[in-house]
Amino acid sequence: MDLIERLDRLLPQTQCGQCGYAGCRPYAEAMARGEAGVDHCPPGGDAGARSLARLLGVEAKPYDRSRGEHKPAPLALIVEADCIGCTKCIQACPVDAIIGAAKHMHTVIEPLCTGCELCVPACPVDCIVLVPAADATLGA
Repeated sequence: MDLIERLDRLLPQTQCGQCGYAGCRPYAEAMARGEAGVDHCPPGGDAGARSLARLLGVEAKPYDRSRGEHKPAPLALIVEADCIGCTKCIQACPVDAIIGAAKHMHTVIEPLCTGCELCVPACPVDCIVLVPAADATLGA
């Protein structure tokens, strides 16, 4: 397994872009080329930064807090009664965890949601809520 693949596997796969790259794989590629530090991933936190540093054989340092807060990944849920079917959340989701058709209610496929939160600002009617993943249940 090559270095990029190993780095990518250590990343949380949220595809959130908080690292400054379009997703976890591009960030892994930049680290492998020596163009990015190990401290760019808030979802991975300090432990993730240490793991990346260990793999690269560089000095470990805490993740850069200016990029975002380290917290357990939430789960996006769509409030069905408020959804207007605009599809903007579908377009914003980097992992295709939201399904639906234009002018119809959308829904989140819970096991696919990484908690990246990119769908929230995309929604023009604020019908997406974030809940702790452990609290999410169908019909809640």
